[in-house]
Amino acid sequence: MPLVPEIDFGTPVSRSEKMVTLTIDGNEITVPEGTSIMRASMEAGIQVPKLCATDMVDAFGSCRLCLVEIEGRGGTPASCTTPVAPGLVVHTQTSRLKQIRKGVMELYISDHPLDCLTCAANGDCELQDMAGAVGLRDVRYGYEGENHVKARNNGEANARWMPKDESNPYFTYDPSKCIVCSRCVRACEEVQGTFALTIEGRGFDSRVSPGMHEHFLDSECVSCGACVQACPTATLTEKSVIEIGQPEHSVVTTCAYCGVGCSFKAEMRGEELVRMVPWKDGQANRGHSCVKGRFAYGYSSHRERILNPMIREKISDPWREVSWEEAYAHVAAEFRRIQYQYGRDSIGGITSSRCTNEETYLIQKLIRAGFGNNNVDTCARVCHSPTGYGLGQAFGTSAGTQDFDSVEHTDVVIIIGANPTDAHPVFGSRLKKRLRQGAKLIVIDPRRIDLVSSPHVKASYHLPLRPGTNVAVVTALAHVIVTEGLFDEKFIRERCDWSEFEDWAAFVAEPRHSPEETEALTGVPAEALRGAARLFATGGNGSIYYGLGVTEHSQGSTTVMAIANLAMATGNIGREGVGVNPLRGQNNVQGSCDMGSFPHELPGYRHISDDSTRDVFEKLWGVKLNNEPGLRIPNMLDAAVDGTFKGLYIQGEDILQSDPDTKHVSAGLAAMECVVVQDLFLNETANYAHVFLPGSTFLEKDGTFTNAERRINRVRRVMTPKNGYADWEITQNLARSMGLDWNYAHPSEIMDEIAATTPSFALVSYDYLDRIGSVQWPCNEEHPLGSPIMHTDGFVRGKGKFIRTEYVATDEKTGPRFPLLLTTGRILSQYNVGAQTRRTDNVVWHEEDRLEIHPHDAENRGIRDGDWVRLTSRAGETTLRALVTDRVAPGVVYTTFHHPGTQANVITTDFSDWATNCPEYKVTAVQISPSNGPSDWQVEYDELSKRSRRIAGKLEAAE
Repeated sequence: MPLVPEIDFGTPVSRSEKMVTLTIDGNEITVPEGTSIMRASMEAGIQVPKLCATDMVDAFGSCRLCLVEIEGRGGTPASCTTPVAPGLVVHTQTSRLKQIRKGVMELYISDHPLDCLTCAANGDCELQDMAGAVGLRDVRYGYEGENHVKARNNGEANARWMPKDESNPYFTYDPSKCIVCSRCVRACEEVQGTFALTIEGRGFDSRVSPGMHEHFLDSECVSCGACVQACPTATLTEKSVIEIGQPEHSVVTTCAYCGVGCSFKAEMRGEELVRMVPWKDGQANRGHSCVKGRFAYGYSSHRERILNPMIREKISDPWREVSWEEAYAHVAAEFRRIQYQYGRDSIGGITSSRCTNEETYLIQKLIRAGFGNNNVDTCARVCHSPTGYGLGQAFGTSAGTQDFDSVEHTDVVIIIGANPTDAHPVFGSRLKKRLRQGAKLIVIDPRRIDLVSSPHVKASYHLPLRPGTNVAVVTALAHVIVTEGLFDEKFIRERCDWSEFEDWAAFVAEPRHSPEETEALTGVPAEALRGAARLFATGGNGSIYYGLGVTEHSQGSTTVMAIANLAMATGNIGREGVGVNPLRGQNNVQGSCDMGSFPHELPGYRHISDDSTRDVFEKLWGVKLNNEPGLRIPNMLDAAVDGTFKGLYIQGEDILQSDPDTKHVSAGLAAMECVVVQDLFLNETANYAHVFLPGSTFLEKDGTFTNAERRINRVRRVMTPKNGYADWEITQNLARSMGLDWNYAHPSEIMDEIAATTPSFALVSYDYLDRIGSVQWPCNEEHPLGSPIMHTDGFVRGKGKFIRTEYVATDEKTGPRFPLLLTTGRILSQYNVGAQTRRTDNVVWHEEDRLEIHPHDAENRGIRDGDWVRLTSRAGETTLRALVTDRVAPGVVYTTFHHPGTQANVITTDFSDWATNCPEYKVTAVQISPSNGPSDWQVEYDELSKRSRRIAGKLEAAE
């Protein structure tokens, strides 16, 4: 199995529809206007030597290797910066060009170390390749004199030499090998958009510098890996390559972190992963990556990973390692006992948004066909369930409307309740690139996220609303658009129900919804809100991207519907550059919803009460399905406390850390008699588990993920599961132990069953995905190539539905005891509950959760930056260190939830969305006070965790 080949065309592709014909080395070639001569040559199979050019960044023309001769023109222009023109006759190889190129290469090599045999880039070095390509056989200039290569010259210290920078945990920077091609600098600017690198000095003193001559770790570098990928030498090299050596084969797979769904080449030596390299043909990421997907895969081989099944009678007992057969038999016996003793509905399961579509499908099938009930739910309950409800009501389908490429065509972007540069960084980079090209940005967020103001990006409007007032703000935007006549009447009459629009328009036009009236409520200045509304309605293609800051509220579903109203009113649906786009948090949260993980829906969002839908599955599965919706996660926990729900199978979720009101979650889990956790590590939920089934990583399985843009991407196994089985095999073996006759030989057979039963997946198969790369559902006879843009000719439900969105204040109120509002979010280097990223070197950037507090609020409480503080709400209290910053407004505090020692969700309450029970994480009334130690709860929880992680026969607890 070889390395997956990729052609570097030298310069980006031209989007022009006008074609140009020219002749290169006697070959007539036709390419789009604006294409460089270098790219035209490569497309014809003619390789022009190059060092500073790569097709991920714009042409630069500094290395002078790619020179060509053009008949009728003087000189030797650079092919990377010279566009094609009709009738050109180009020569890429002449005696003159050969002589020039050899001379250029001599100069490069005269100031470059000659340690090729021991260099980490040996076999993957473009400088080495180009020396061979131009026929360099000697260097006339010698290697003495001024240089950047040697630490000492003639016994004296060489001021131009710099030591290797190894501060970054994932790659090294060796200045002695830098040829100052600027590819890394341009990748940081053009692809990532961070502008962390520059060229310091002039002439012979030029070199790449992170920031103002800083170490990489201390600079603004976000470790996305774009610079490492762009470097043509060993100047920037992955430490894993230095340690292991060059890879010998690679497999294309999909990242298992956020909902962007980046495609990567897993480059291997045998079964050892050497590095993850973003795949240029990946349609979600287009060859870019972030620090998590690019580097943070070390958790898969972390020493704390559990590889053997374990059981225990009581949660106070140590774990006991058992065989797989004993574990399956124990679970089957316990679940049968519980159902016999407490009834059919006394057990249930939770599917994982980190596992594949196929694995999620099997879990819900096991619960419905094996358990005989519909007690199945997923983590989408606590994140994007309002998206499913709200968009389903307005448009008829519960997913985003666009592909990520659409952002390249947008003119005005609203970001509401999302922080793309931290939570969805590859999409964030694509968005920043469009903003640098001139698109306008409106940010609606209580916190000043990076997009409000960052290098070469500045939001036209930042509306810093008070947490919990999303509905009021979006309705006020609609008020301006309606009362000023800025709505798209033609679109509305053609595509929406006009009478419903009139009713909605009359509602939002009421004076109480004006920006002036809502300002006292929301804290958003009326003038700024009016300006933002006018910009969105009149600025061209308008797109809306939102995240958990929209959905995780008591009115999450209402806000989603309000956003849909806004898009329909302005005609921003059904074409490139527009749309309503939920930014999904986990890699397969969209897929877990698609696969029927909700208690009221079968795969494809079809209600369990529909007779015809149930009939499809009953005939295939050979069982009678219950037509009553089952319990949601909060209902399961309530029923457990009440004594009627006693068994739970949890695959790849950590509800004790991720779900709200931690004390209530722990009480529910403690009341159960058989909790089965299937995961990589003994997570927080496993503290209350009776059975632990070790799971497999995305590197150890075949399957598919569905990302935030509905893109179904292949996940491919690159190594043998360290635990012995992929997750789908574990579920199948458990089902067999419970008497079900399942005989899947490969996940492709599960996908075939999904396609046979789910209309939106009708044409999806592994063979099809292998041929076309990826596809966005619906993919069926009507849409054989998938659906990058939804609702192009009409809404799935027929006519778009305008819905009144009355603002109802949350029951979570501030007052004298709890005068501040806590909201939560994520940070770039960490992921969700941190179970994976905390077990990588990403902890160097975020080793603890911090509480952001405004200087005014901190001063009033005698709190300084770095002080330990006590965070208290009506639900509970915890302690963590303060980060004094004006990123949050007075009266608002903010923290992340990546570290279990903090357990931010012990603070959050059980208030939830009125339609879906999605918890109200984003609004909690709190008080902050100085602290000199952990809370009583933290002390008790730490002791419980240590006790719960004891493994019989092991010297120390598994962490």
